Amino acid sequence: MAKNSFIGSGFGFPMRVDALGGTELSSEDANIRQSMMLILGTAPGERLYRPEFGCRIHDILFEPNTMMTAARIEYEVKHALTAFEPRVNEIEVTAQPDDAEPSRMNVTISYVIRSTNTKSNLVYPFYLRKEGEA
Repeated sequence: MAKNSFIGSGFGFPMRVDALGGTELSSEDANIRQSMMLILGTAPGERLYRPEFGCRIHDILFEPNTMMTAARIEYEVKHALTAFEPRVNEIEVTAQPDDAEPSRMNVTISYVIRSTNTKSNLVYPFYLRKEGEA
């Protein structure tokens, strides 16, 4: 049994085929990171039986890349992760417009895995679209 096997395991995200032709699984810290990416990448209403699941940053898609937009992203990301990822706590979110890429907002998420008290972080690049872009 692996040292952190009590954290959990599940289907890898994105879903892939493993070397034996089965579905690739992820476990431990990787499973939590993949879960967080899934939460952030899902807009509420996308899941038929869990319409509230996801993160409302997708509502911000056409907003200007400003500090006001960054503050709203920080709120929505923290709210979604608090609601849908119970394996982490002490979530801190910082969003900053990327100077090199005008349509990108860099979202840095720091968190603690509850069961192991391990600090970790994740950077989520969020791309804002300009009006008229597909």
